[in-house]
Amino acid sequence: MKNKWRILKILVTVILFGFLLSFSLKRFNNAKMENVSINMNQSKIPVYFIDEKDIKDLVKQYNPTRKIGDVKIPELEKKINENPFVDSANVYMNLNGNLNVDIKQRVPVFRLSKNGKDFYVDEKGVEFPISRNFSYPCMLVMGDVDASEYQKLGQLVEKIDKDDFSKKYFIGIKKEKDSYNLLTSDGNYKVEIGDLENIDFKVKGFKTFVEKYLVYQNPNKYKKISVKYNNQIVTTLNPYFKENDSILRNAPKIEITKPEEKPTQLLASVPVKTETKKSEPKPESKNEIKKAESKKSEVKKETSKPKKVEKKSEPKKTSQKKKETSSKSSSDKKKKAKVVVE
Repeated sequence: MKNKWRILKILVTVILFGFLLSFSLKRFNNAKMENVSINMNQSKIPVYFIDEKDIKDLVKQYNPTRKIGDVKIPELEKKINENPFVDSANVYMNLNGNLNVDIKQRVPVFRLSKNGKDFYVDEKGVEFPISRNFSYPCMLVMGDVDASEYQKLGQLVEKIDKDDFSKKYFIGIKKEKDSYNLLTSDGNYKVEIGDLENIDFKVKGFKTFVEKYLVYQNPNKYKKISVKYNNQIVTTLNPYFKENDSILRNAPKIEITKPEEKPTQLLASVPVKTETKKSEPKPESKNEIKKAESKKSEVKKETSKPKKVEKKSEPKKTSQKKKETSSKSSSDKKKKAKVVVE
């Protein structure tokens, strides 16, 4: 009997406890949500991409009745995380009925201008758009930068921000043909660093150049200072600086000779005149020379002979003349034939 009473007491207390708990939960859910507290986790430099009013309006959309039981916390938290300016968000409810929203905003490391579009990049290499409400002061990067280089580029920007010397001189970064250049605030020159490797060594080389040489010169004298080579600093003079005119004028001229073209290219580019080769006289043989001399002697003999002039009224003499000319021609042919045989 005693065990039965104990079991009965336990059941009654559990039922009463469950009844009271359900009653309290029902009363709690039907209660109005008194307050919404939004906590923005700020970095060293405050970020104001997200306004608290926008978050409160979002909470009202997911809880129009303003009752605690109608708040859809998982869906609200997912919606806040979809905001491009939010790095992480956490939504929870207190026993007092206050809704807490903890938001960590994205902090830009640099601002990238790529293919006509401007956007921010955070330390994780995530792109997010520029806000109309707030502009974050950060390094400007220009050029076709690949997404795989975002983190290394962010490390370079952080090193520049931490170093007082670099922060004073460098105001921007530009990528040109797979080579990075640091834009400076002093003069119109740029510092070529090449790739994103050995940044500390390259910045140190530029610092020594400034302290030993550039401090005593006009910064407009140079167009480019390259530190991308190992243990070398290569400078390019500014052609528009007046003091460089004498240096550029007296500089030795370097003649660049074109490489010799191959014979196949010469044949293709220069037309060959075959007629000249054909027109060249061939060496004559001895027999042909003798023939030519005999012909010349015969022509001389014929020209030396006096020509007979006959009157037209004598028809008979014409026939005789024809016979004479025919006989002469036959004799000439015989002579020519003899010459050929010789």
